[in-house]
Amino acid sequence: MSGESDQPQAGPSHAGLDLPNPEINPAAVPGGVIRRAGAQGPRSWIQKILEQIMDSPLQWVTPSEVVPVAVLAVQRYLLENEPRDTTPKPPLYCYDVTISDGVYQEKCYLDPSLNFLVYKNILKVGIEMKIFSVSCLYNEKRLGQGILCIDNVHCGETLDTISLETPFRNSAHEEIPERPLRGGKSHYLALWNNEDPYGDIWLTNKQPEEHNFNNTKIIFLSHLEMTWNKRRNFPALLVRILHKSRLRYYGKPDKNMIEPYQTFLEVADSSGTVSVIMWNALCPEWYKSLRVGLVLLLQDYSVKKSYPLRLQPLPVDPQIKLISTMEVCLNLRDPPTNIIIIPESQVKPEWRLPELNHRFVTRSELDDMPEKQICDVIGLLVFVGRVQRSKKKENCEDFWSHRWIHVADGTSEQPFIVELFSTSQPEIFENICPMTYFMCTQLKVVRNDTQVPKLLYLTTTNESCVFITGEQFLCHRGQLCANDTKVKNFIQWIKTKTDSGEEKNSVIGGYYPYPPVPETFSKYRSSLKVESLLTAISEVRKEIEDLQYREQKRIAIQGIITVIKYIPHSSATESTSASETLRNGNRPSTSQAAERESQCQDINGKQHQNDGPMSSQCSQSTYTSLSPAKKKRIVQGQCANLVPVPQLETSVQTRGNKPGMPSIFQRRESTNISLHGKARKTICHRWESQLWREKKFGLIEHLHYSYVYPESIPRKFTLEHKNFLIQQYNSQPAKYTPPKERPPKLNDFKSARSLGHFEVTILGLNHEIAIDVAFLPMYCPEDIRTSQIDTLLTCMNYSCVYPQEPNGNARMPGPRAIAGDILKAVTELDRMHVVCILDICNLGDNKVEVYLHKIYSPDNIY
Repeated sequence: MSGESDQPQAGPSHAGLDLPNPEINPAAVPGGVIRRAGAQGPRSWIQKILEQIMDSPLQWVTPSEVVPVAVLAVQRYLLENEPRDTTPKPPLYCYDVTISDGVYQEKCYLDPSLNFLVYKNILKVGIEMKIFSVSCLYNEKRLGQGILCIDNVHCGETLDTISLETPFRNSAHEEIPERPLRGGKSHYLALWNNEDPYGDIWLTNKQPEEHNFNNTKIIFLSHLEMTWNKRRNFPALLVRILHKSRLRYYGKPDKNMIEPYQTFLEVADSSGTVSVIMWNALCPEWYKSLRVGLVLLLQDYSVKKSYPLRLQPLPVDPQIKLISTMEVCLNLRDPPTNIIIIPESQVKPEWRLPELNHRFVTRSELDDMPEKQICDVIGLLVFVGRVQRSKKKENCEDFWSHRWIHVADGTSEQPFIVELFSTSQPEIFENICPMTYFMCTQLKVVRNDTQVPKLLYLTTTNESCVFITGEQFLCHRGQLCANDTKVKNFIQWIKTKTDSGEEKNSVIGGYYPYPPVPETFSKYRSSLKVESLLTAISEVRKEIEDLQYREQKRIAIQGIITVIKYIPHSSATESTSASETLRNGNRPSTSQAAERESQCQDINGKQHQNDGPMSSQCSQSTYTSLSPAKKKRIVQGQCANLVPVPQLETSVQTRGNKPGMPSIFQRRESTNISLHGKARKTICHRWESQLWREKKFGLIEHLHYSYVYPESIPRKFTLEHKNFLIQQYNSQPAKYTPPKERPPKLNDFKSARSLGHFEVTILGLNHEIAIDVAFLPMYCPEDIRTSQIDTLLTCMNYSCVYPQEPNGNARMPGPRAIAGDILKAVTELDRMHVVCILDICNLGDNKVEVYLHKIYSPDNIY
């Protein structure tokens, strides 16, 4: 970046202006030190707007000419309360947005009324944006520091590429480390959580150094425990790091602390193990340099009574005493702690420092492990889910980031299922992908053998640490774990595998319906700790609209299944189903099919375009609300081309048509269709109840959420496009990075599902509101391990996470056979009051997915 260029060139951001450039008085433009475009270069729109603000007595303007700018960064920070605030406010995170007009870059303050655009990932890096209203805010504690504030914007499409060569208009915005525009904080936070270290204040340059111990007095931890409350000065501690916790950010608007961070280290010498707390500014300086296994010399620390409610992790060696009566505190001041990393070559055997003892378990051993047992795992990643977020508490702005992964180790047909929360290792968490060697420590067993299906998975703890393929995979700073028998067995298993074979069965991203819910609603209810278990169908739209980017929730509603339609994977793009014509619902009807079309709009009322091969209906539109006097026809579109669905004669459903079965569900004789040499029959791929025919024209609201977005589909992983796939299923980055080449489209990658999906209409109990949702069962006959066959045969019960292979020479039933069984099962729910469990998630950019996870029929409510 050429910071001193007198004549910057316009970048390809579609935002350059070729206008005359009259002389400007630098002192009149806010923002400190500024640069001016040369007379022969294009005119900066940013600088022009600042001049208009200076001429305005109100210090805000509506630009006389709106020109698109490119968004280069969206950065978050906590703004402390202003002096005039009399009552403390809840945490208020602010955002600085860096824009480029092709001539200059400018860091701007986003008005908090527009924060929702970031919450929904509508305002994001790489897009084109139009600014319709701006103002100027001065920092009265700094000389000449005016801030450009964005008050009204329109967010456009993603740009192909944006130049980063344009300089900042205000050279102060180039200073290192970066500082927020407002408040007294010295750093930015990670964009989507508070656990990940973000920005250039986090140092990584601390190296081991030789130390002369001749004049250093050392005290054992056990001796310190007995004498600390009688001492003022403490001798040095010589310890090894056994565990390191993730970061904790405890900043609040009413607490004027520059770097409010905290982390725990569990350290030990030959006499015991104790918790060490690192506070505030020491965390950015040391956190990323301290690794499990390092030997530390700690001087000038303080000691206090331990916090009674904190549970320490178990020591790696049961023979080592667990000291829980005191805590060692490390601070930048009072007193200023001195930390020295001792090189492993200087560590002497007579110090008797404990070694790292791992608790590796294999997948075959996991079945017998008790609840809450702590263990370590090593294996090969075969599935990596998308990054998702969940609120730490209701009505707060803080989120956990997590993703689901599958880890295979060769000891079982089933992999480890791991709920991987952010461990303050963003360089790993954001770059894991299938076909990667993976090791994670301090995982906790979660299991419930009393529910059906049995629940068994692992989740990270506060002290979990992740290692992937690389130089640190099999060693922690000299502490080799390659000598472990289970690690040796894994390495031997890997040598027998072929990259092509494992890559074929590797999957990344998409909707992942885990953990499964229990078989009865009463068990589901007892497993939740919420005030209100059921959501009224009239409240569903608000629940969905309140979701933030990648936030996923599970809600329960009551209703009646009235329509189900099968959308085959192979025909999703070959023919247009009538539900796709919902976009044209306001046109005059000229045919019977047109008469059944209905309006489909997205959250902001804009018409939505077909987004992928798995799509058959624009269901991003949220609702149509009408007064009773002006009710509109709101109908599920009729399918123009009926797709025959082969039905197994040996289906688990009873043969023949049941009395009272709607005519649309009658089976028709088919010819030349067989499976395993047996004659087969076909059924229509759509069923509609008589109740729906009677009630659909009298609805007050019809919510459309059955659209399946490309982001919701798990994809077959390919090493060739590894970086693109990793980016697609990660969280949106805070800073723009130009692509090295034109990226492919997500729809170009093979789906890991072959069954297609279903559109299901749920009618409210009062027959006034209906909602369309999608049912997306996982089914992959090529790889039974990654299949999750969830059928309506058992009322949407996850009867098996990994289905058993058929006995003998029988094969897995085909997609259409399974679809036929699902459609038939729905007829048995006709007019029944059921409880539907819905998984809802905001995908960002006005995209929301709503998937049917399970149906509780009256038989399994209690």
